Amino acid sequence: MSKPVTIIMIEDDEGHARLIERNIRRSGVNNEIKPFTNGTDAVNYLFGPDSSGLGHKDEALLILLDLNLPDMSGIDILRRVKENRYLKYAPVVVLTTTDDSQEIKRCYELGCNVYITKPVNYESFANAIRQLGLFFSVIQVPQASP
Repeated sequence: MSKPVTIIMIEDDEGHARLIERNIRRSGVNNEIKPFTNGTDAVNYLFGPDSSGLGHKDEALLILLDLNLPDMSGIDILRRVKENRYLKYAPVVVLTTTDDSQEIKRCYELGCNVYITKPVNYESFANAIRQLGLFFSVIQVPQASP
């Protein structure tokens, strides 16, 4: 039996974080959500005290990643996750206000699974997050290889 997916939400905007969580819950997803408001705390959690990521080897993680964080670039976090042998299989959903086509291309090249631009329109954003919640409810996250 597979372990439940833990959702890692890296989002510095408290309003967006609440909206994301509320709409994930509304879509029937009850998985644990671990929120981080900056990249440093998220990286410390993901990679652990020895920076190896080994602590999450047998966990199913799904990462929601804002690119515009106060202390580091979400692109750098994405790159580190996808280069790590224990974390590289974790799906990464980029949720950001940046709609620059080069930035989007770069994220996909680095291995992000889904890129969602946060619209300024609250209802459009809420709808995108509801869709994301439905996505969470049907995906299976592969385990890291030993």
